Amino acid sequence: MSKLKFSILIAAWITLFSIAAEAQVKTRATLTLDAARKIADAAVSEAKKNNAGGSIAIVDDGGNLIYLVRIDGTFSASAEVAIGKAQTAAHFKKPTSVFEDVITKGRVTMNTLPAVTPFTPLQGGVPIVYNGEILGAVGVSGSMSAQQDEQIANAAVQIKFD
Repeated sequence: MSKLKFSILIAAWITLFSIAAEAQVKTRATLTLDAARKIADAAVSEAKKNNAGGSIAIVDDGGNLIYLVRIDGTFSASAEVAIGKAQTAAHFKKPTSVFEDVITKGRVTMNTLPAVTPFTPLQGGVPIVYNGEILGAVGVSGSMSAQQDEQIANAAVQIKFD
């Protein structure tokens, strides 16, 4: 085999190997601290617009807390509830209102899920979706009603990322 043919064969092999290696690794967006702050700021703005208090928790897709804010005057336990709502929405990849509705309609056994993951089946936890991927979730607790917690969370996830 000539040196030229051998060089072409090696180049082709390297190209195929690198394509195969790229196919095995998926790149994806992640939720940054700056993005979490923007989401929380949008939630605080929505809460204040409606004269509501609240705690706002932002978690990543694994349910790990990135950012937490408690509006002045909001009861302290709301922070833990907001974190639980955010973690539930992130882990199950759906709004926590889905679980509250299921339980309210009679499937109370949902409350017996193993303690492997936090499970807070109360309105106010909403996934954060970017380009079709769930990056994490926002949880809101301590506003004037459960519906308002949900409204604030939904408003927060509507922000546009750069």
